[in-house]
Amino acid sequence: MSFDDAYEALTDHADDSRWAYGTGFADPLAGVDTAVPDGADRAELAAYCLMLGDDALIMSHRLQQWVTRLPELEDELAIANIALDLLGQARLLFARAAEVEGAGRDEDAYAFLRAEGEFRNVRLTERADADFAHLVARLLAFATWRLALLDRLTASADPVLAAVAAKGVKEVTYHRDYAAQWVVRLGDGTGLSHERMQAATDAVTPLLAELFVPHETELRLVRAGVAVDPAATREEFDDVWARVLAAATLRPFPPAASAGEAPAEAGPEAGPAGGLEAGADGGLDGGLGAGPARGLDGGLGAGPAGGLGAGLGAGLGAGLGAGADAGAGGRHGVHTAAMAEILAELQGVARSVPGGVW
Repeated sequence: MSFDDAYEALTDHADDSRWAYGTGFADPLAGVDTAVPDGADRAELAAYCLMLGDDALIMSHRLQQWVTRLPELEDELAIANIALDLLGQARLLFARAAEVEGAGRDEDAYAFLRAEGEFRNVRLTERADADFAHLVARLLAFATWRLALLDRLTASADPVLAAVAAKGVKEVTYHRDYAAQWVVRLGDGTGLSHERMQAATDAVTPLLAELFVPHETELRLVRAGVAVDPAATREEFDDVWARVLAAATLRPFPPAASAGEAPAEAGPEAGPAGGLEAGADGGLDGGLGAGPARGLDGGLGAGPAGGLGAGLGAGLGAGLGAGADAGAGGRHGVHTAAMAEILAELQGVARSVPGGVW
């Protein structure tokens, strides 16, 4: 449907494809076969789409909370765009879930009308960020993991998931590289920025183990050629994480990691307390954008060859497994206390005015 001006488009309630609320002018799923692949259970495919969509939705919401609170205007734009990228991914995945589930729900119902226990996002996405260093540390961890997962998902037997993943790889490559540059800048910057960047990566560490623990639904879909086993992303994640932290002069694990201690949750009002100085010489020459989708370029080549190595791998496997209780995490609907605060804000309007339009 065409309109004479943008205002007419904004106020038309009969057209569900209002361009102003879309994820872009090009449909990444145009011409893609939407049939459910042979050997894939419809309910399980829908559940898997919700897992990936929930990761993107909750991470996007946390990033949106930082808009107008970031240290520089350039970072306002960067974080806002990263949040929008993830929101767009969530919408595509929710739309696919709705299509294969066939229960009459749409993307809004998934986002706004589910209870906390029905969400299947990993708990890393829920954590509040105490300052900008915590934000970029968490974003680095999430984007590094999601990029490795999406890159493998481009070979999915489900053409829709493969197309969504192909679009997401381009977006999440930037997300990871943006976060990596800030981690290096702050870690190898001033004494204060190094201290706060180290505290931020230490706080993220206990949340990492859950990322690599497959849900039983994922494993069944892996056998059908549809999904990716998150455990398969572990080696790539370890390598990138170690190289970035080495370039940032940061230790990869806190002293308490071996005891399985989880970090304290940042409060909902936590923000960029005083900001962080980047340090004039702390940047990465040439950035990371030139690197391939699944690896960082030579700018981080100074990191230890072979990734984290035996000692660090044990730190993730043993130390984090106990603290994070990865076997009953977000994929099973078990969330942190922060999730209730997120949903109260995210779902407030939709629940107060059911079916409302504007």
